[in-house]
Amino acid sequence: MRRAVLAAAVLAAACAGLPAGPARAAGDAAQGKALAAERNCATCHGAAGVSATPNIPSLAGQPEDFITLQMILFRERLRDAPPMPDMAQGLEDPQIEALAAHYAGLAPGHAADRAPRDEARYQAGAALSEKLRCGICHLPDYRGRAQIPRITGQREEYLAQSLTQYRDGKRHGSDTNMNAVVYGVPDADLAALAHYLAQQ
Repeated sequence: MRRAVLAAAVLAAACAGLPAGPARAAGDAAQGKALAAERNCATCHGAAGVSATPNIPSLAGQPEDFITLQMILFRERLRDAPPMPDMAQGLEDPQIEALAAHYAGLAPGHAADRAPRDEARYQAGAALSEKLRCGICHLPDYRGRAQIPRITGQREEYLAQSLTQYRDGKRHGSDTNMNAVVYGVPDADLAALAHYLAQQ
C-alpha cells in the first residue's frame, strides 16, 4: 500500500506542472499526410492511424507533442523499438512535427480485432487505474495531453507489453514516472489494466 501511495505522489508531483494546452505551433498536417504515405506508415499503423497489427500502436488522436517527442527519441536512437529508430533517420524537425500534426488530427478508433469485454477483468482494471491514478496525467478519459500519450482505446496487447516493459525497466520515455508507477505490479493486474483501457 505504501508503495502505491508513494508512486501516486511522485506521479502527481510530476504531472502538476504540465501545461493544459499545446506548448508550440502545430505542424503542417497536409505535409505530414504526404510524408506518411511516402514512408508507408500505414503498413503498420493503419491507413487511418488505427493499427490492425498486434503490438503496433494506434497513432490516431495521439497528442501532437507526444508523437513529436517519440519520433525525436527514435531519430536520436534514445528509444529502441525496431524498426522505428531506422525509420526516423533523415527526418528533420519540421517533418516530424508535420507527421505529428497529421496523426493528431485523425479520429481515434478501436481496432477491428479488439477482444470482447470481459467484465471481471474490466472491473479489476478500473480499480487498478483508480489506485495508480492513471487519470491524473493521462486525464480522466485517458485521452492524453502534451507529452503524455492517449491510452484510451489503444491496442490491448500493446498496452500490456508497454506496461510490462515499464515495470521491468526495459522501456524508458523522457522520464521514469511510468517505471515507478507500475513497479512491482503483477502481470495479471497489468493485463487487466490494459483490457480496461483498450475497452474505453
